[in-house]
Amino acid sequence: MNKNLKKLTYSAVLLALAFLLPFITANNMELGNAFCLMHIPVLLCGLICGPVWGTAMGAVAPLLRSAVIGAPPFPTVALPMAFELGAYALAAGLMYKLLPKRMPYVYLSLCAAMVFGRIVHGTVKFLLYGFKGGFSGYITGTVLVSWPGVLVQLLLIPLIFIALKRAKLLPENNKI
Repeated sequence: MNKNLKKLTYSAVLLALAFLLPFITANNMELGNAFCLMHIPVLLCGLICGPVWGTAMGAVAPLLRSAVIGAPPFPTVALPMAFELGAYALAAGLMYKLLPKRMPYVYLSLCAAMVFGRIVHGTVKFLLYGFKGGFSGYITGTVLVSWPGVLVQLLLIPLIFIALKRAKLLPENNKI
C-alpha cells in the first residue's frame, strides 16, 4: 500500500477518534479538562504518521469538533487548542523521527510533546486573550488540572503503540 495512503488512513481514523473520545466525558467539563481525551489520538498520529500528518490532524481536530457540535467553544477554547494539539503532534513526530526507535524514547517524545504543546497553548492564549488570573492562574487552570490526562496518555499511548507494532500495523519507518 502507498505510504501516503496508509498515513492518510491512520490520520482519518485517529481524527475520528479525536472527535468521538471526548463524548465519554461530555457531560462533565471537569473530567473532560482533567483527562484530555482528544490528545491521545493526536499524540498517536504524530508518532505513527509523522510530524506533517500529525500536525495537520491535531490542528483540525478541535476546529472540526467545534464547527460540528460547538465544543470546544470557538474561538476562546478551540483556537488555542488547535495550536496546542498541532504542536503536540509536531513535537511527538519530530522527536520520534530523530531519536532511536526504542520504548524509552517514545516516552521522551511524549513528554517533550506535552511540554511543547502546553507552551504553545499558553502563548497563543496569552497573545489572543491575555491571562485572566495571571500566569499562575493559567498554570493552575490548564496544566495542573490535566495531570490525570498526562498519566493516562503516558500509560495508554505506549501500550497502543506496542500493540500496533506487534500486529505489524505501523508504517515501515516507525517500528520499535
